[in-house]
Amino acid sequence: MRVLVVDHDPVGLTLIRNTLGQAGYEVIATPSCREALELVREGLCHLVLADAEADGPLSALAMCRTIRREEMWGYVYIIIMTSRDQPPQRVAGLTAGADDFIGKPYDAAELVARVRSGQRLLSMDTRHVAIFAMAKLAESRDPETGLHLERVQSYARLLAQELAVTAKYRTSITANFIRWIYLTSPLHDIGKVAIPDYVLLKPGRLTDREFALMKTHTTLGANTIDIALRKFPEAEFLRIAREITATHHERIDGTGYPRQMRNAEIPLSGRIVAVADVYDALTSRRLYKDAFSHEVARSMILAGSGTQFDPDVVQAFLQNEDTFQNVRERFTEHPPVIT
Repeated sequence: MRVLVVDHDPVGLTLIRNTLGQAGYEVIATPSCREALELVREGLCHLVLADAEADGPLSALAMCRTIRREEMWGYVYIIIMTSRDQPPQRVAGLTAGADDFIGKPYDAAELVARVRSGQRLLSMDTRHVAIFAMAKLAESRDPETGLHLERVQSYARLLAQELAVTAKYRTSITANFIRWIYLTSPLHDIGKVAIPDYVLLKPGRLTDREFALMKTHTTLGANTIDIALRKFPEAEFLRIAREITATHHERIDGTGYPRQMRNAEIPLSGRIVAVADVYDALTSRRLYKDAFSHEVARSMILAGSGTQFDPDVVQAFLQNEDTFQNVRERFTEHPPVIT
């Protein structure tokens, strides 16, 4: 396991390198948060141990915020080292995206234990690979969807992160919730694997009977995840996956499907993915339509606020319009758009 250590003190870097090296870790050391950020962007390190007092134009907390905001190669676990290990500093660090803290001067055994704790969590990131592979299998039946899953999970995470800093949601949206919604949102259409090709790939408008069949992908997907939940009932990520799969086509006004849920009856995860999924559907080419521009999609989402979509989630979308467009550009095949 490779650990990236950021500390402006060369003596401190040497001590940490020796401590972690003796515990069997490969250590990459740098005094610069900016250099550390570039190493993370390159996918070279997924466990970062950073001194909160590191000097330079980029602070450790700013580095945390950037890592959480950008698309990285898998989850990055961040431990902050600080000589001011008090509640205000911890709150600031957690808000910025840190996963754990260790006080300075540190105990060598505790340092190794906290790094190993991060390693255990990262080992669970293999679930990301398995979940994404299953979602891609279902998506592969529709050649028109392109990088739909990558975009939807990025949009969903942006919306969750924006809601997490609001007074209404700051105590209910945890770091784990944001992590799980990113991890499991690609499963939202897993039930489509059971929809016949003559319906799923039909280039024109569906008949009432065909649309009724298409709508069953929500319950088919939820039933599939229920099987896993019965075996692993404590797995929070499976619960969120089921919520998303079952409810991302529900509407705030109760006219959605499959259960005609209203307002807060719809789990927050489903309300978030509803906006992410529709935005991507609008701005993407499909068998039955060309792609709409961001401006057209924006106006349609605004028109659905309070009826189709949760107004809080729509507001989070408006706060992140530029980032949505950046994600769209990063994961796009440059289709023609209708303006």
